[in-house]
Amino acid sequence: MEMLRTPKPADPLDAVVAGVALVEDDPTDHSVGLGGLPNEDGVVELDASCMHGPMGRAGAVAGLRNVKNAASVARMVLRRTDHVLIVGEGALRFAKAHGFKEENLLTDEAREMWLWWKEHLSETDKWLAAPDADYPENVRIWAQTTGTIHCSALDANGDICATTTTSGLAFKLPGRAGDSPIIGAGNYVDNDVGSCGSTGRGEELILNAGSFAVVEQMRHGAAPKDACFAILKRIVANALKTPRLRAPDGRPNFDVKLYALNKAGDHAGVSMFSGAKYAVHDGTEAKLVDCEFLYEAKKV
Repeated sequence: MEMLRTPKPADPLDAVVAGVALVEDDPTDHSVGLGGLPNEDGVVELDASCMHGPMGRAGAVAGLRNVKNAASVARMVLRRTDHVLIVGEGALRFAKAHGFKEENLLTDEAREMWLWWKEHLSETDKWLAAPDADYPENVRIWAQTTGTIHCSALDANGDICATTTTSGLAFKLPGRAGDSPIIGAGNYVDNDVGSCGSTGRGEELILNAGSFAVVEQMRHGAAPKDACFAILKRIVANALKTPRLRAPDGRPNFDVKLYALNKAGDHAGVSMFSGAKYAVHDGTEAKLVDCEFLYEAKKV
């Protein structure tokens, strides 16, 4: 926020990229960047995208290895190439050409989480699981979850920029890309309307062009909350056609969250299940806000 209200405010794209870099640099957070959870081979692959509302441009990377600040590399794609999306080995070569340093992104804790998953995946393979008591509780919990960060900013001029960054679905197939690097799926900005970003099951957000669809709802007059609900319901209706995505109670067995911001500064977060929050800074204070939700989460 400080970057947006200094005597010479920064480009809002630089502000959102700097914001998510705080988490990308944190080895104790396993959703993005350094310490992110790896693919099934134990290799961390990062995805990110960014959009610049005033320019109407975007940049993204997918399957980026060995460089922790994927959102910064995506911004470089936007500013220094005629492309939108660079993937895999090409993304790493591009990052190195622009001075990004290579490092091993798999921390010891993330490696333990991967090993816990690997050892508990099947009773018929040759991996022998250590007693759960040998693994800290946070390893067992994190090894069954994943995460993504979306950040949108609206500056004093009414310009909007956004970024979405992730280490992707934990223990994914190598090379899998989710919604985060896909413009219109995990991230979308129209400077005349607003922005939307997403977290959760990326495959469903790709299939429904989730973030683009929310912004289109707002273009036609919907408030951010109503736009998010409309598209989340569409995602559910489409997903429930697939039996393996249905829980025994008939509800989805996966989560999706949508975060929308319009030109007037109105915002909303809508989650599949209750209990989620999102962070907001209104120019005066930072606070956590409860997400609206489709389903009441079951009590454990």
